[in-house]
Amino acid sequence: MEDKAFKKTGSVVLFTLLVILAILVLKPVFISIIVGLILAFIFTPVYDLINKHIKSGNISAGVIVVLLLIIIILPVWFLTPIILNQSFSLFQATQQIDFVSPLQSVFPSLFASEQFSSDVGSVLSSFSSKVANSLVNSIAQIILDFPRIALQLMVVFFTFFFVLRDKELLIEYVKSILPFSKEVEKKLFEKSKIITSAVLYGQVVVGIIQGIAIGIGFFIFGVPNALLLTFLASLAGIFPIIGTVIVWLPVAIYLFIAGNMVSAWGVVIFGLLSSNIDNFLRPIIVSKRAKVNTGILLVSTIGGIFFFGILGFILGPLIISYLLVLLEVYRGKPTPGLIIEKPTE
Repeated sequence: MEDKAFKKTGSVVLFTLLVILAILVLKPVFISIIVGLILAFIFTPVYDLINKHIKSGNISAGVIVVLLLIIIILPVWFLTPIILNQSFSLFQATQQIDFVSPLQSVFPSLFASEQFSSDVGSVLSSFSSKVANSLVNSIAQIILDFPRIALQLMVVFFTFFFVLRDKELLIEYVKSILPFSKEVEKKLFEKSKIITSAVLYGQVVVGIIQGIAIGIGFFIFGVPNALLLTFLASLAGIFPIIGTVIVWLPVAIYLFIAGNMVSAWGVVIFGLLSSNIDNFLRPIIVSKRAKVNTGILLVSTIGGIFFFGILGFILGPLIISYLLVLLEVYRGKPTPGLIIEKPTE
């Protein structure tokens, strides 16, 4: 009896030790593994389409990985120097912007005092310089960290390949270790799939397209540093509620102040198009019912950014949504509109 208890205790201790060691080993590449899983989910429809004709998991997954590598590497190789150049130009431009004169012309009574005008100008100039400086430092740091990033990307693409190829086996394995009944498992996977589609396709993909849409406007109307602004707009587009307006509106105001009326109105038109593009694009990309509650998206995105950095745009909403889905399935009582918003007629 004592021998049996000893073996059981020893097994638990050994298992716990191995789990702790596994966490320590995987911790440096945890985010890379998550990115690989996300990419596998996004490209699963493409994989299924190719594999339907090729009938080989290795070749189908390999083709997608190679194509994605080309799509990523070529633009990064050619565009990184341009973005770095434009970030320096943006930083230099922020040093020369006259914030006070436009404000004095719009609010003459408020900025009648020279001291007040000087203080406001100093604050705005300092803020814009710090933002631009942070942007330059971030881009430069990415270039300096290239060897580490290359190793992380290797993990991303290995994970991407194997999850694409063996996704059915992976799903069955996950189901086999879940402590739920078959019915609960089915509901959990169905709701999780809807949530994941809503966040990845409806929020991330649509957000990037919104950024590209306003970026086209930047290029057409000759906005300075258009490539950098397009990149920033694509990131902002992923952010719920705020979106690309946080990028194109200041650009439009700057153009109006500079007296470039044609470009300013052009940016406004493309900006409004970009900000409203999701109204007709989202139902095409994802199901009408697959729209995560905006409040959950906003709060979880902000929390995710604080905890995970830039990937918090995706991981924050996914983690919180999965938790709420799990609680909903556990309760056995769906709450319409709490997680998935009711479609508007």
